Amino acid sequence: MNGNDTTTYDATIVGGSYAGIAAALQLARARRRVLVMDEGLRRNRFASHSHGFLGQDGRPPGDIVAEARAQLMRYPTVTWMTGRAEKAARTIKGFEITDSDGTGHRARRLLIAVGVVDELPPVPGLAERWGRSVFHCPYCHGYELMQGRIGVIAVSGHSMHHALMLPDWGPTTLLLNGAFDPDADQSAHLAQRGVVIETARITGIDSDPPEVALADGRKLPFAGLFVLPRSRVASPLTTQLGCASEDGPLGTHISVDAMQETSVPGVFACGDAARAAGSVALAVGAGTIAGTALHRSLLFCEDDALFART
Repeated sequence: MNGNDTTTYDATIVGGSYAGIAAALQLARARRRVLVMDEGLRRNRFASHSHGFLGQDGRPPGDIVAEARAQLMRYPTVTWMTGRAEKAARTIKGFEITDSDGTGHRARRLLIAVGVVDELPPVPGLAERWGRSVFHCPYCHGYELMQGRIGVIAVSGHSMHHALMLPDWGPTTLLLNGAFDPDADQSAHLAQRGVVIETARITGIDSDPPEVALADGRKLPFAGLFVLPRSRVASPLTTQLGCASEDGPLGTHISVDAMQETSVPGVFACGDAARAAGSVALAVGAGTIAGTALHRSLLFCEDDALFART
């Protein structure tokens, strides 16, 4: 159904996970009219428990989000819409976001907290175990492996970083899988950290805890596996608006300043889509900064002056 939401919100927030809700909470407490548009695809939806977030360590991530949303919705100036934001456009006094039903939603400011999509290497059995026994963040999942045997599946030379970190969580094997060949200095550094280098190709991953099958017929059991996926911003909205981006070693993210504002005046971004690495705690912190900064832009920068900067 096509149409228009006749309300002009102070802010539309696209993305209702940790960063988006944290930003919305600051604006709600300032009694601002906020629309949150959420597709319901959290990056960590594959994980059974979240770790490293103060006060929430070990809780299911879905429970954290559900409680946060319930607390947010106690504020009467917040509207929640379940659905995908398809298009973003500048207007004379702000922005219009069009949802998948063709309805346009207007706001004076826009905050993008859409997260990222992880692009996993094409190893058979890896995707099925993503978030359960195959991980990317040692700080989030390393402790629970209880110092068991850890495998790092290389995707490029950047996997050296993973392999050098993970011995703090358990004896580590770097599975090169044809991704790169460590030079003499790198091999020496790995040896100093006690990392075993495995050169045979991976043919698949079975079971939980994971067992890695190699091309030479061997099978290596591990308590858990780590891999560095490439990631991409989960929505084209910032590209449509012309926001600058930055290329990192593992993908592209939205470029923001210290207050989480993008290169387009009036557009803010936070969460994993706006940084080279992420976690729940970092997403909440960035969302809090973005929400307060957006509020100050409403107070201290008239719309005409703001949009004249472009």
